[in-house]
Amino acid sequence: MIPVITIEGATASGKSALAIALAESLCTEIISADSRQVYRYLDIGTAKVTKAEQQRAKHHLLDIINPDETYNAGSFAADAEKIITSLHSEGKIPIICGGTGLYIKALLNGLFTLPPLPTKIRYDLKQRLKEEGLTSLYSELLNIDPEFASKISENDTQRILRGLEVFSGTGIPLSEHWRKQKETGKYNAFRILIDMPRPQLYTRINERMEKMLAEGLLQEIENLFAMGYTDHSPGLQCLGYKEFLPYFREEASIEDCAIIAAQHQRNYAKRQVTWYRKYTFDLTIDSSSIILYNIVTKIKEGLKKKNANSSESI
Repeated sequence: MIPVITIEGATASGKSALAIALAESLCTEIISADSRQVYRYLDIGTAKVTKAEQQRAKHHLLDIINPDETYNAGSFAADAEKIITSLHSEGKIPIICGGTGLYIKALLNGLFTLPPLPTKIRYDLKQRLKEEGLTSLYSELLNIDPEFASKISENDTQRILRGLEVFSGTGIPLSEHWRKQKETGKYNAFRILIDMPRPQLYTRINERMEKMLAEGLLQEIENLFAMGYTDHSPGLQCLGYKEFLPYFREEASIEDCAIIAAQHQRNYAKRQVTWYRKYTFDLTIDSSSIILYNIVTKIKEGLKKKNANSSESI
């Protein structure tokens, strides 16, 4: 399995700074896993690493599409895989750094896919829902797939129906499908999570919003309009940009837009923290006490151990 390092964490937690320092120490390169930083011309509002920072460590998958184009987790996984293979052939351990959890999930575990299931299964389940009630269907799910059922609410209609639908259509519990998918991973990943107390994180987000405005975020948006991009361009619908569109339509003040933008960033950070709780990390570090030597040592020891375990299981 190919060794890789991931650096994950909420927005504004300090992922890029750590990634660059590690890349310099390990003589390797960085693959950005950020769904907004793939866009050209969106630099300030996405907190994209500067040209000077890119001189310190080579970054991949930045500035690869225009603001009127779209990109998804599947595209990221395919593109990142090619870069990882190339870097591995050079003897480098790639660093995947970013806060778009679905991108990293798609790369490490693949996107969960199933062959199309007969529509009659879902239709019959909906009929049963009306006749028997959700409690009955949840009890059935507990019997056939207790692992999946224990992770969802007994009131989660969509997931209960999905669990029953998959089992009815394939004869295999949904949790088993997920387990098989994880086992097919091709990367030996050492996963690092940067953790930060929420009050400190929110303060950093607020301060960063002020810094973005001071550095010319509004001018950056004006430039995008001048290039022919519109409110409806996917890039301008990104977090950190869409909140300022009312200002350009003369519907709100800069101050009001900035308050909303900072709030949306804090909400996003909260969702990211919730996402990371679902996963196990090899190293969780406090951003206020990052000691590079210790991290490098733990990475090398961790990857060596993972590689030994992989060899034993073959």
